[in-house]
Amino acid sequence: MKTVFLKRMAIAIIAVLVMSMTAYAQEQGTMAVGGNLVFGSGNSYTNVGLGPKFQYNITDPIRLEGSYTYYLKKNDVSMWDISANAHYLFPINELITVYPLAGLSMVGAGSGSDHEFGLNLGGGIDYKLVGNLFLNGEIKYRIGDNWDRLLISAGIAYRF
Repeated sequence: MKTVFLKRMAIAIIAVLVMSMTAYAQEQGTMAVGGNLVFGSGNSYTNVGLGPKFQYNITDPIRLEGSYTYYLKKNDVSMWDISANAHYLFPINELITVYPLAGLSMVGAGSGSDHEFGLNLGGGIDYKLVGNLFLNGEIKYRIGDNWDRLLISAGIAYRF
């Protein structure tokens, strides 16, 4: 009898959690624009960058993001990064959403011909400030032939 009660209670709790997660999901077609401040470190080279981003929900839980980051010149070397990532959204409540991410990037350093492609893996969190304004934090690792880098970013986005 106790086992049956515990099973029913577990099923009820799981059902409530699933319903609460879908209740706060972003809807297909939602878009956002914003910017990021990025700290990059790897291969004995650390620098800071800034850049815009654009997000689009292709389905309720799947969001695509394109971003460009220009890294401030350090030791007479400038860098840039163009990334396309997919996020799978897990709403925790009406204010917080967490997500894993995977994507592709292209990084350039120095002259225009010095660039390489890479793979992005990581995760992030969105926090609703007010109305359609959101803060986000993200950590990802970019894997490339010559430029493996840990990227930590903080950003802001406006959804419409």
